[in-house]
Amino acid sequence: MQPIPIIASVLIALSVGSNDTSNALGICIGCRIISFRRAVILFGVFVLIGILLQGRKVMKTVGKDIVEMDLRILGISLLVSAILIIISNWRRLPVSTHQVIIGSLTGSGTALGADVNYGSLFEILLSWVISPLAAFFASIMLYRAMEKTLSKLPFLQIERIIRVLLLASGIIIAYTTGANELATILGPIIHAGLIDETWAFLGGSFLVFLGAVLLSNRIIETIGSGITALDPYSGFAAQFGAGCCVFLFTSLGMPISTTYCIIGGITGIGMLKGTGTVSVNLLKKIALSWILSPALAFLTCFTIIRTLI
Repeated sequence: MQPIPIIASVLIALSVGSNDTSNALGICIGCRIISFRRAVILFGVFVLIGILLQGRKVMKTVGKDIVEMDLRILGISLLVSAILIIISNWRRLPVSTHQVIIGSLTGSGTALGADVNYGSLFEILLSWVISPLAAFFASIMLYRAMEKTLSKLPFLQIERIIRVLLLASGIIIAYTTGANELATILGPIIHAGLIDETWAFLGGSFLVFLGAVLLSNRIIETIGSGITALDPYSGFAAQFGAGCCVFLFTSLGMPISTTYCIIGGITGIGMLKGTGTVSVNLLKKIALSWILSPALAFLTCFTIIRTLI
């Protein structure tokens, strides 16, 4: 059972790279501010910086505070999580790594009668609801503020400023991907004593980078242009609003979804422009995935363990 959590964590880290490059720099790529090659290099560097500087709070929340951990819970939970995340990525549906992992850990722990901290679990569930809504409204307010300030400048000056700011906000998202997303993966295996923290940080960051290089093109198509048409001006408002929300929740140690915050921000801008500019069908699929992902992870792990014991 011991190698299984490590192998599953490798697969999930690769999947985070394939899925979350879009969160950080999908808008920049969609707006043609930066090439794909340069984007993934920036992404990999700041993922490593994020996990090194600020990953430990989220690691503690996921690795210690939710459920009493043992190797059975860890192995089955991470293996099921890896499979569900890979399938979602293959179908071009953005999925929350946090939701799947936490749903799996809770399902396995419940099935085995382990201590589940329902207080911490409720706080996490609440943060999942609040964070995309906060990103939605933050992006709208930022866009309105920009209309009253930046819009008064000459057009070419606006373009130059926004392109720089958009790239900077993408770097913030890459940083929080390390501090939040990667921390969620590494928390359980580090706190279970299966791997040294330093090697986990370095290896995990490299695997996320590798996933970005090899597999991220499919999800970038969805985030960068699939939900609503984005220009650098609106793209910055969506991304920076989402980035601020993710950074805030990361500072509180809450494992929230960067994916859904970005989607919340993009949807807010789309709604501001008019509902006709938003792909409602795609949002329905994403919303369904938001509900089903943790529920399916919970039920799958619960059923597997109940069957085995």
